[in-house]
Amino acid sequence: MKTCLVVDDSSVIRKVAKRILEGMDFQTVEAEDGQQALDACQRMLPDAILLDWNMPKMDGYDFLKALRRMPGGDRPKVVFCTTENDVAHIARALHAGANEYIMKPFDRDIVEAKFQEVGLI
Repeated sequence: MKTCLVVDDSSVIRKVAKRILEGMDFQTVEAEDGQQALDACQRMLPDAILLDWNMPKMDGYDFLKALRRMPGGDRPKVVFCTTENDVAHIARALHAGANEYIMKPFDRDIVEAKFQEVGLI
């Protein structure tokens, strides 16, 4: 079973994402911010990361840069999931190593389509 780390400071978003991902046969792990996510990745790298941009302690952008510098940190497929929809944010995320980008609110069809695009399903 593939694993997905859901990183978002909103417990509601994490809960919705977990329900969607478990319906797609992913085992999920949750983190409230980038620092918790980095700690989780140091214990075990997931196959996928659904990543919020704006979070306390460490935002998604700084987490992504740190992840990609870790040994094996190039392997997880990272899908940014955020309300930031301007071209500059999207370009910055992709330049930092994100594989895809989805806007909130999202549903199963959107997550499934993006995970297919990056080869997770």
